[in-house]
Amino acid sequence: MLGAVQVKRRTKKKIPFLATGGQGEYLTYICLSVTNKKPAQASITKVKQFEGSTSFVRRTQWMLEQLRQVNGIDPNRDSPEFDLLFENAFDQWVANTASEKCTFFQVLHHTCQRYLTDKKPEFINCQSKIMGGNSILHSAADSVTSAVQKASQALNERGERLGRAEEKTEELKNSAQQFAETAHKLAMKHKC
Repeated sequence: MLGAVQVKRRTKKKIPFLATGGQGEYLTYICLSVTNKKPAQASITKVKQFEGSTSFVRRTQWMLEQLRQVNGIDPNRDSPEFDLLFENAFDQWVANTASEKCTFFQVLHHTCQRYLTDKKPEFINCQSKIMGGNSILHSAADSVTSAVQKASQALNERGERLGRAEEKTEELKNSAQQFAETAHKLAMKHKC
């Protein structure tokens, strides 16, 4: 799973006869995930967790390719409301906080850029920090890149030291073999 956001419906469903799959109150989450098998498949899944239960119930799943539009509702202010438009569905949501929505949108935008080659969804009415260079993902990616570069440099230096140690060991081995041969010849010469 790459990210999730706890949500509530902004508008009530107009189909009252649909079963919710359980009794009582529940929490709803929108989750973004990618499979770890090749080729990678990204999906958005709506799951519910019913009161008193530790397990989650998968309600609906869409492939990322089915996402057509992500609407942030108001680009001029932090707001927790958003809409997701899929090929065959449209949902209006409210996240717990505007910050949680922003983080989810950043992960969603990055995932769309990475895993969708054509027919990327349209991100409308979103704040520039979601799409721009000052996102949480970019700063996290920069720090990960920096850590990887430092680790790579340390490994290269260690590899060089190991290489020099191998060369020195080989030289010592050859020197020991030559000494042993010379000692053997001397021993044979004095035996006679």
